[in-house]
Amino acid sequence: MADENARTRQMWHLLEPLHAVLYYAPEVVAEARALGYGTSERWPGYFAWRAAPLGAPGAAEVTAAFHSFSPRMVAEHVPVAWEVAAPDKLLEARVRGVGEAYRTVLGSETVTGPALAEAAALARRAAEAADTGGRPLAAANAALPWPEEPHRALWHAATVLREHRGDGHVSALVDAGLDPVESLVSFAAIGAAPVEVFSSRGWSDGAWAAARDRLAVRGLLEADGTATEAGRALRARVERRTDELAAAPWRALGESDTARLAELLGPLWVAVLGSGLLPRETTLGIGRV
Repeated sequence: MADENARTRQMWHLLEPLHAVLYYAPEVVAEARALGYGTSERWPGYFAWRAAPLGAPGAAEVTAAFHSFSPRMVAEHVPVAWEVAAPDKLLEARVRGVGEAYRTVLGSETVTGPALAEAAALARRAAEAADTGGRPLAAANAALPWPEEPHRALWHAATVLREHRGDGHVSALVDAGLDPVESLVSFAAIGAAPVEVFSSRGWSDGAWAAARDRLAVRGLLEADGTATEAGRALRARVERRTDELAAAPWRALGESDTARLAELLGPLWVAVLGSGLLPRETTLGIGRV
């Protein structure tokens, strides 16, 4: 199980940056601007791009599905997002924008090459093996048509797989008795990222302090906000359970083909990280937990 979890986590680390291009690439920002979204900050586009597969959901639905954002912050962007552009237009624009971003970041030769086409085919097999029952964001993305071009199909597969993992992570957090703000506070407490990074989720100082108090009462936090031994153990169980819930697509793909996909994704991962598009620290804690 430990080896399987390690491979599952490795595949997440490799695929997450390929998905996250959606939120930072200038080509996607240009698509958002053309649709009428404000682009001085990334959140109008973020909520629109990520929630569009759900149809035209309300703020409560998005708050529940995304889990970590404050309801107040979600309500600033949803449902007004659907007044700016219909979800079907957003879905077309995000695939178009990501496709152009991949051409910029990876290069036309790579985008049209056999290695990327092989990676896209393998990633699609894994994504199509993902059980989306009880996973709203994964199910919504899995129900969308597959793009024909391999580089766009690779992005779509990465998106289905990261939302599959994310939905499972929310389930693991709920099972651990961690509400949305407690999930962030407990993650910051083990050093996943500085507290300032988690402020991007829109929780007030009062809500953050109240969550710290609740976790301290449970014996999960020290007075200085760092995790106790019990707090670290709880977060370790959450991460382990998240890996377990994300393992099925890779089990279905098989050890040999998963290893081959990891090999093919390596240069793409390096190119995306080397582009400077993505922030060095995020709320996901990649590389720290």
